[in-house]
Amino acid sequence: MAYCILIRHGRSTANTQGVLAGWTEGVALDETGIAQAAALVDRLDGTPLVHLASSPLQRCRETAEPLLGAHGLEAQVHEGLGECRYGAWTGRSLKDLVKEPLWRTVQDTPSEAVFPDGETYPGEGIAVMAQRAVAAIREIDAAVSEEHGAHAVWAAVSHGDIIKAIIADAVGTPLDDFQRVHVDPASISVVHYTDSRPMLLRSNDTGSSSLRPPAPKAESTKGGDAAVGGGAGLGSGS
Repeated sequence: MAYCILIRHGRSTANTQGVLAGWTEGVALDETGIAQAAALVDRLDGTPLVHLASSPLQRCRETAEPLLGAHGLEAQVHEGLGECRYGAWTGRSLKDLVKEPLWRTVQDTPSEAVFPDGETYPGEGIAVMAQRAVAAIREIDAAVSEEHGAHAVWAAVSHGDIIKAIIADAVGTPLDDFQRVHVDPASISVVHYTDSRPMLLRSNDTGSSSLRPPAPKAESTKGGDAAVGGGAGLGSGS
């Protein structure tokens, strides 16, 4: 089967504001995110991309644009790669969300977490999100393999929690442990779906050898809690 490059969108305005964007319209890349998207062309230089799929959300489509231009491709927009539907949590700050009782479920037993419907945005369970994300990736991968051959390389631009769920499935990790996976903005992970099992070939590659730990947070998060939605990245300073 083909090789799938999973790309998280570049840093967005919601990431830097500490807001859970979800399916909010108009959330774009910030200046850092725009630079990260442009840098993907050089980071993947020499990679023979034959296909690129994207979440329908603006921040992912903006991340995909430089790669599409460099490889002469058109994006396949796939709903299955769209962000988790956070419902009533959409648009709220992470520092407020950590106070919600549901936060602990999201962290400790995410397979049981279901986000409540909001007035504008419907909610979704993390288990449902994971199922449709994995189904979308496997569906696209099979189609690319059939058209371009078993060693074809393609990319999917998506979101932090989506990619974490796909990686967890690839390595056979229970969904309740998917918060152990970290996916930075504009990071690259690679999954190869072989005839017998998926193989994780790369994870959270940002193309940088430096690591700047984030400053301690003032809000009362428990040590080891993951940023819902993926956060702004370890080296962002925010």
